[in-house]
Amino acid sequence: MTTMRSGNATIVNQLIELVTNLERGNSDTATGLHELIDNGVHHVTGSQYVGITLAEKNKSVSSVVATHRYPMVLDAIQNSCGEGPCLAAAWEHHIMHIPDLNAEQRWLCYRRLAIEQTPVRSILSFELFVDGSSMSALNFYADRPYAFSAESVELGTVYATHIALAWSMMRRQDQFRSALASRDIIGQAKGVVMERFNLDAVEAFELLTRLSQQSNSRLVEIAAALIDSEHPLKHCRH
Repeated sequence: MTTMRSGNATIVNQLIELVTNLERGNSDTATGLHELIDNGVHHVTGSQYVGITLAEKNKSVSSVVATHRYPMVLDAIQNSCGEGPCLAAAWEHHIMHIPDLNAEQRWLCYRRLAIEQTPVRSILSFELFVDGSSMSALNFYADRPYAFSAESVELGTVYATHIALAWSMMRRQDQFRSALASRDIIGQAKGVVMERFNLDAVEAFELLTRLSQQSNSRLVEIAAALIDSEHPLKHCRH
């Protein structure tokens, strides 16, 4: 078992601190992920651009965040071709290393368009998560062939592990904030119903629930629509 270099250990400590600060802060998921990949592009040897790819089982591919337009171009190419190293990293392998795109014999559609539309020649991709219906990969890119070393793979693996954990954490935070906002909206709507129809809190909630079921709409959507109808001009004010 190899021991991590002291310089890499320092980077790992900085990464842990960054993830911890994101957990304590109120950054949304996209902002937090952007901060992490900005850090990664500076520390993973050979890397010039970094992006996170999201792919669905139906083969649709999109960019979550990127440090440059080239990762987004390459994700668009993967989307149009239905193939590529970032997809393979998540669906088939944990890590995918393309030392020289010019010499690559797989994914011929992707290879041709990538060479035509970008200067990227080295690619290093890591699986972030696969949940059955979707997957995500962390991708490092460089213009120079053979840009990534064994050290790059080592640090890239560390970044992939921490970004996967941070992403899961931030998604939970987003869901929690969304749940709090929904609860507040439903509470306001209950107040409107109680006042308008002279009902108590339980009766008001039961009425909103029935409206939700009858209209086949989410309860929070019914509540938001009711609040908007009560204050129709509030969205028109500047």
